[in-house]
Amino acid sequence: MHTGAQYHELIQASRRARRTRARFQELALELLPARADVLDFGAGTGIDAKAYSARGHRTFVYEPSASMRAHLGRHCREEIANGNVVMVASPAARKVKAVTANFAVLNHFADHAPVFEGFARVVEPDGFVLASMLSPWYVADLRRRWWWTNLPRLLRNGQYPGNGESGVHRFAPRAVARAAAPHFRLERVIPQGPGLTAGLYMFLLLRRT
Repeated sequence: MHTGAQYHELIQASRRARRTRARFQELALELLPARADVLDFGAGTGIDAKAYSARGHRTFVYEPSASMRAHLGRHCREEIANGNVVMVASPAARKVKAVTANFAVLNHFADHAPVFEGFARVVEPDGFVLASMLSPWYVADLRRRWWWTNLPRLLRNGQYPGNGESGVHRFAPRAVARAAAPHFRLERVIPQGPGLTAGLYMFLLLRRT
């Protein structure tokens, strides 16, 4: 388990992670109306929150890890001081136009239905949830025995439990869409089709109904 500072240094040192984060941020900022409020769910050390704030979006940050919150407080010190980044003790603290959940935050939940019920209470009409999740079809995982062991579950239910003690689960987009209904509809999956095998992450855009 990394401390907040260790995670921040590790993720910033990874070229692949920086590219993935940049694509996620670009999509979120493209979708957000001007000066719309956003909830960064599982905000980590505040890297995304800082970017949203810089583009004029007041960002509410929910992060359950004390170590991550501590580093977030340092990384976003100025933004917190001027009220552009606001730490919240509950994801239900404010109404927002969008919820973002980057770098597999939602893969730590075995059941997404209660999560999306909670999001439905805070996301405004026609708002959205944008989530970066682990692709269950990532080609590098096909070399691992646990992927083949769980393949029948993935084909049958669209999901399978995490390997070992990580608590990280894999979900096909259809399983996430099923859990999000009727509050949200799955609007976009990036990439699509065979592209889901090429990268570790997929982006899911779910629109508030």
